[in-house]
Amino acid sequence: MNTPRKLAAGNWKMNGFRADLQEARKLASAFVTPPVDIVLCPPATLVGAMAAALVGSSVRVGGQDCHAKPAGAHTGDISAAMLADAGARYVIVGHSERRADHGESSAIVAQKAAAVQSAGLVAIICVGETEAERDAGKTLDVVTQQLLESLPENAQASNTVVAYEPVWAIGTGRTPTRDQIAQVHDSLRDHLPDAAISLLYGGSVKPANAAEIFAIPNVDGALVGGASLKADDFSAIIAALALG
Repeated sequence: MNTPRKLAAGNWKMNGFRADLQEARKLASAFVTPPVDIVLCPPATLVGAMAAALVGSSVRVGGQDCHAKPAGAHTGDISAAMLADAGARYVIVGHSERRADHGESSAIVAQKAAAVQSAGLVAIICVGETEAERDAGKTLDVVTQQLLESLPENAQASNTVVAYEPVWAIGTGRTPTRDQIAQVHDSLRDHLPDAAISLLYGGSVKPANAAEIFAIPNVDGALVGGASLKADDFSAIIAALALG
């Protein structure tokens, strides 16, 4: 059986300007031969510039979202094929901020993930529960339903990554306990169509807690927010993943 690949994915969210590409270059120079897969997902305005800045390096570039259609009258949207043309190799879909701020259902997420895969890219599909859902004891039910409804039919390790991000832990400095993370990741693994699909944890991952998180079974990496904006912080997380 194939083993899931270790992946450190950085989500810059709505942060970053061309001057910040120096952080991407610094990261790439620190990992000429990276011990794990590394991807940075900047704002759409920087995808092409970052891809150009990282030519020849082993750090990959990703988009933060895409439209489900390959082209058309969708003002302001970007297709997966456009991201591929700009140099992206991954695309995040279904992030909780997209689900909450833009009302994206799991059905929409599945359509976007299928579009990503059709463009020859890897979809990073996000799932996660709110604080109210966890307090109500619904975590596994919510996360499992999101997973099953967000996965395209042809999801496999070569075109899919799944990221568990408890909504209440994103950007708050709070993280679930080891047992809570393990419980969710174990359950997700049981429901994946391909056991070799990488499972990432996301939600206030930082250098101080990375090693503890990566020691948990079925955690194959992380989807990192704020800590991925600085090469030194993200490098420490990548190093912890390599040892985990």
